[in-house]
Amino acid sequence: MSKGPVLFLSARVGEGHRAAADAVRQRLVPRGMRGEVVDSYRYAASLFSKVVSDGYIGMVRTIPQVYGFIYDRAERATAAGGFRVWASEFTARNIRGLMERLRPSAVVCTHAFPCGVMSAYKRLYDPAIPVMGIVTDFVVHPFWIYRNIDAYAVATPEIQAALVGRGIDPDRIEVDGIPVDPRFGAVPTDRGALRDALGLPRDAAVVLVMGGGLGLGPVATTVRLLARTSGMREGTVSPVIPVVIVGKNRRLEHRVVEQARRDGADVRVLGFVENVFDWMYAADVLVTKPGGLTTSEALAARVPLVLLRPLPGQEERNARYLVSRGAALRAGGPGELVRAVDAVLGGGRVAERLRDSAAALAHPDSADRIAGRIAALAQPVLSA
Repeated sequence: MSKGPVLFLSARVGEGHRAAADAVRQRLVPRGMRGEVVDSYRYAASLFSKVVSDGYIGMVRTIPQVYGFIYDRAERATAAGGFRVWASEFTARNIRGLMERLRPSAVVCTHAFPCGVMSAYKRLYDPAIPVMGIVTDFVVHPFWIYRNIDAYAVATPEIQAALVGRGIDPDRIEVDGIPVDPRFGAVPTDRGALRDALGLPRDAAVVLVMGGGLGLGPVATTVRLLARTSGMREGTVSPVIPVVIVGKNRRLEHRVVEQARRDGADVRVLGFVENVFDWMYAADVLVTKPGGLTTSEALAARVPLVLLRPLPGQEERNARYLVSRGAALRAGGPGELVRAVDAVLGGGRVAERLRDSAAALAHPDSADRIAGRIAALAQPVLSA
């Protein structure tokens, strides 16, 4: 039997799926286990991989309504389509070499595609290999759901109920939360000192703006709109300083910097940063698209959330869930964005209510909880 590392199968559609895998992998180390993170699309048919990964990014940037239509249509399907079955089985055949080389003690999927691949792999080659699916949104798409997957980690009781309704054994499902780096839950006691370290004025109203690892969404427009906010922070007028994290989108970085220069605005523009948690702690409010990982990190960091322009599909559903639970405000247009940010900064009950609701939903220990479950799942293999 295998006694190799835990294999994490992710997908290169944004940074969140990889971040979730890394968060859990790091929590395996204290348990004497190691993990390896692999992009599952590397083993898919080259045309399929390009269409799905590049096509997804292209659609959500240019024609998000088309992506939303495809997502909704697939969500209503009662059985796996022929192409989806073929893609999973084709990739399962391709991944056999990796499995034989690594001989993993368990496989963990942080995206729906590898979850389908491993379901096919178990059916075709090795039904005994332990497999867990970590659902990285606040909703679950049917593409995640397979009865021969051994364990699921999910974000909400509603997802748990949906899986049970689709025939998954309740004992295989735990509401562990979406795994985030534990540092997002270590709220600093001296926020002023943190601002000093980051070069931010202590008396400013700091608005953190994020567009995910790919820098998607109306980030540049959002920054310009923030100039219309009142700057009222806890009863006094303060300078508003947008801090923009553009991820790996260098074109967006240049556009925001140039716009700020023309406007004479004090805007801090960051690329891909490793200490996002520090910037969340330092901010008075976070304006972001509602990706599962970013919003889970924000919930753990207790930074008030304003959700802007969710993409159709999982992000739209994430937004609905977070707003329905009182953990975020949603801004549908420029006027709503300004009003929402002003409401959070104004020092009333809004920011406090958002933080309290975030605390009820947050799972800062999610990665550790999931790592413990993986260790238990792999134990029969490691003991053999």
